[in-house]
Amino acid sequence: MTDQPNQPHQPYDGYDPYGQQPQAWPGQGHQGYEDPHAAQQYTQQWQGQTWETQNHQAVSAQAPDPETAILTPQSPRPPQSPRTPRASGAPAAADASATGYGPATVGGNARVTDAQRARAEGRSPIIEPGAQPAALTALLGLLLAGAAAVGTYALLVPLVILQAVTAAGWFRLNGMWPARQGIALGFAGALAADAALLVSGRSPSAILGTIGVWVLLALVLQLRSHADPDERMYGLMATVAASALAIVAGGYLAADADAVTVGAVAVAVAVLARALPLPTPVSVVVSLLAAAGAGIAMGAVTDLGTPGAFLGAGAAVCALIGHRVASYDYPSRFVHFTAGVALPLAAAAPAVYVLGRALA
Repeated sequence: MTDQPNQPHQPYDGYDPYGQQPQAWPGQGHQGYEDPHAAQQYTQQWQGQTWETQNHQAVSAQAPDPETAILTPQSPRPPQSPRTPRASGAPAAADASATGYGPATVGGNARVTDAQRARAEGRSPIIEPGAQPAALTALLGLLLAGAAAVGTYALLVPLVILQAVTAAGWFRLNGMWPARQGIALGFAGALAADAALLVSGRSPSAILGTIGVWVLLALVLQLRSHADPDERMYGLMATVAASALAIVAGGYLAADADAVTVGAVAVAVAVLARALPLPTPVSVVVSLLAAAGAGIAMGAVTDLGTPGAFLGAGAAVCALIGHRVASYDYPSRFVHFTAGVALPLAAAAPAVYVLGRALA
């Protein structure tokens, strides 16, 4: 079946059954003469595809010449001027001065963070917390030392603060924030370890048992998660590490009171010395010597005596490791004031317990 183009209207023959005067159609003269060009003006033009009747192949109709095309009166289309892009220059500057904003860019925000600039320049990914977090670490260490001299339950107050900041700082150090569930789980593990220590007469087995239980609990919670396998594994590692660090910080509660006093003061002095504007190797040596000196001084006040120097130096080594961990991978200011404050003290807790038992 072939498509036929629309046929023009047939000429009106002038017959009027009601006796009225004959009316001429458009394109028809007064004598009934039909103008073929005028009739073609009102004829619908075929603009789509048609089919050839012999070989049934599609033949697209040629587009009319825009100079000779006839526009019908029913749908006039005025010519549209082509849109030209505005040149970047005086008009953009004028708009910028008028609105107060700069000209639009396609590259987004051109601000480069300190971490991105350091990577581009090939600098070290280590950014140390600085003097203010070191001062907070020293203050918390002095609180631990003073509370240990008062009694076991007095030591719980700064210890609980240390454990909470440790759990929050570790998650933020790993780029996971907010992670309320993981932080709460790690802090709950620390509280459970503290309670187990008090019930068991400050036995270190309470710390190990709590860590084992909390590893299983974190594993079960992550298996129930609907996140991707990679995210679940990353969350599991962060939760286990945060819980373990917060629980291990309870070693101050299991250690001897004199060892806590010496070790906490040594950590405070070592972190303050590490914050001095010195080259890294020199700063480390100065920190260890200062911690050993603080251990000797506090050993003379307590019953440890001269062996307090070894306890102070050992606690300082662990504290500097925690300080180094908190400085890795371009940490933010929030990381410095959480992990940078808590990790030196939390990492020194095992050394305080072990060396205090050995040197007592």
